[in-house]
Amino acid sequence: MKIEVKKLPRGQAEITIELTAEEYQPFLKQAAQNISQGTKIPGFRPGKADLEIVKKHVGENQVWQEALESAIRKTFVAAIDQEKLLTVGSPQIDVIKLAPGNPVIYKATVSLLPKIKLADYTEIKIKTKPLEIKKTEMEKRLSDLQKMRAKESLVDRGAKKGDKVEIDFETFLDKVPIDHGAQEKFPIVIGEGTFIPGFEDQLIGLKKEETKNFELKFPAEYHQKSLAGKLASFKVKVNSVFQLDLPELNDDFAKGLGQFKTIKDVEEKIAENLKTDLENQEARRLEEELIDKIIAKSSFEDIPDLLINSEAKKMVEELEHNLSHQGVKLTDYLSHLKKTQEEMLLDFAPQATRRVKSALILREVVQKENINVSDEELDGEIHKVLATYGNSPEASQELHRPEYQDYLRNALLTQKAVDRLKSIMVEK
Repeated sequence: MKIEVKKLPRGQAEITIELTAEEYQPFLKQAAQNISQGTKIPGFRPGKADLEIVKKHVGENQVWQEALESAIRKTFVAAIDQEKLLTVGSPQIDVIKLAPGNPVIYKATVSLLPKIKLADYTEIKIKTKPLEIKKTEMEKRLSDLQKMRAKESLVDRGAKKGDKVEIDFETFLDKVPIDHGAQEKFPIVIGEGTFIPGFEDQLIGLKKEETKNFELKFPAEYHQKSLAGKLASFKVKVNSVFQLDLPELNDDFAKGLGQFKTIKDVEEKIAENLKTDLENQEARRLEEELIDKIIAKSSFEDIPDLLINSEAKKMVEELEHNLSHQGVKLTDYLSHLKKTQEEMLLDFAPQATRRVKSALILREVVQKENINVSDEELDGEIHKVLATYGNSPEASQELHRPEYQDYLRNALLTQKAVDRLKSIMVEK
């Protein structure tokens, strides 16, 4: 078998493979057997006619064509193993020559897993930041608990700060209604700042059935870019006004939450949760910083478009999943941004490239540090996941599939690599 490898731009390679007629012979014999199995040949049982008989019956060209797929499948794998190439995705195959009695030549265009020159991460240091639980955050969590237990009373008076109002509203730009800019029976608590600045203030003093027209400018950094910084007109009708009576923050309130005896117990639990949140945030920050610093000091071969596009598509899928939990469709979100999905993929390309580089670095760290995941560790993790599904037989069957075990093993390897880097790079 003759193999010729030519490197192409953008992380690709062209592999030309040539098989002599003799090397192709075993594939012809197997192809003849397959044809004989499915074709009635007089005087022979299915699968029993030899190569020469089958060639005479169906034609030599058909036998050579039939043998091609299995020949490519086997010789392509042998070629990349021999050349020590690490490929990603499926190859693009172009047959150059296929004629009875002649060498078989085909070309495979592949994307290569980029090689990297890994930075000496033992020389890179990052520092932790002190964790500080802010008093304002404690107060906000307590206030949120209060509001969850607030008593609502329908009142016949003008709305004031702290009241909940139910409104219908419409939004206009240059007197034209904006898409999805109208809502009916929309609840809003005046003073919570859930709407754009100034909107809630316009509701103060309005009674049931009263309407009001006013103008406000959307913030310059508003998430919906088509509205950012624009002056909009609003038409609002108040359907009802509710007075919210907040319970006093005392021991009786704590007992009403079901698992506490005193308000101090509640405050301690909130502090514990805030500390856990801060620790998780700091862990994510450290991970991002150490990866970014290693990326900056490492060098990478060309990254194939295939890897970047695949990662960008994953990011769009993640966005779609997160939006669905908020009751928003991806198509509506893109419509708000006035973008196509293709434009969104392009926007994600820089971050997708960073994620690919991160994965390449962690793969190198796993090899360099001889990190592995034992079968016992894998089984233990599967049992943890299974417990979240109530140990159902269906979940057990799914979690024990080889594909899931490969995914989980890779996830555990990645986490171990991150932990190893933290132990080396993070200064306490």
